[in-house]
Amino acid sequence: QVDPKDYTFSGLKNETVGRLPGKVAGQQFVIQDCENCKIYIFDHSATITIDDCVNCQIFLGPIKGSVFFRDCKDCKCVVACQQFRTRDCRKLEVFLCCATQPIIESSTGMKFGCFQYYYPELALQFKDAGLSIFNNTWSNIHDFTPVSGENNWGLLPETAEVQDYVPLPDSEELKAVRISTDATKSIIPITRGQRQKNSDESCLAVFFAGDYTTANARKLIDEMTSKGFQLIQTKEVLMKAEDAHRVFQQSALEFIPLLEKGPVVALEFNGDDAVEQCRSTINDVFSGTKVFVSESKASASQDVDNFYNFADMQMGM
Repeated sequence: QVDPKDYTFSGLKNETVGRLPGKVAGQQFVIQDCENCKIYIFDHSATITIDDCVNCQIFLGPIKGSVFFRDCKDCKCVVACQQFRTRDCRKLEVFLCCATQPIIESSTGMKFGCFQYYYPELALQFKDAGLSIFNNTWSNIHDFTPVSGENNWGLLPETAEVQDYVPLPDSEELKAVRISTDATKSIIPITRGQRQKNSDESCLAVFFAGDYTTANARKLIDEMTSKGFQLIQTKEVLMKAEDAHRVFQQSALEFIPLLEKGPVVALEFNGDDAVEQCRSTINDVFSGTKVFVSESKASASQDVDNFYNFADMQMGM
């Protein structure tokens, strides 16, 4: 028998509270009427609602469904979810991983950054919540109630660091979680999203399903970002043969047999000479692995558009 009290934080003031990995285990959670609190849910959950919270710092591990903030103000959050919504909120600063387009409604002073966080159980919690670390539309915000001439939301500074917003827990119980907020260790690849690109050259790389897809994608991200290229966006999605023709054009036939094994992981890198560098890195590091890479600077931007237009349609964006 589930006792709702175990899955609720209500009416707290000036407290540090949380749940350790394994303690929520996919249940729903409610956070309400909290003030000046530090709240950490280090586990996966079904849905989370956060109502009437003021000046709180909140970490929410992977949420299988939606997280809904209502009537909250001056909160700083780190959140991973399938759906993100706010209504009647003021001044929320959110490091977000969201699989679908985040929606704000009647909310002002909202600021968003890319989720960055690590602790050993987090990767498995993403799996348990049915979330892909590569599907993150954190910066593609839909404002349901825009006001003419005003902007209700913006992006956090690129240099923003999680621990300056949501510090590590200081309670003895929660210190047991081995957290790193070092961006290079983040479970979620850190993407530029909708920020201005530095270069007019992008490159698309697509890994096909297999035992090492995630590791390979991460390795390429590390190699490319260490050379100064920027990761713009990532996506994990199932493809069919007809999609392959649209996205991979002439080389589609080579890749169609690989699509039956499962979803592909696509990465967009940006920077002068991105195509050349990406191709040579893949030749050097992944010589035995079939990877689709843009052929030339000329075709690359079309590759990126083709793939992400297809992926957005798939995800109903």
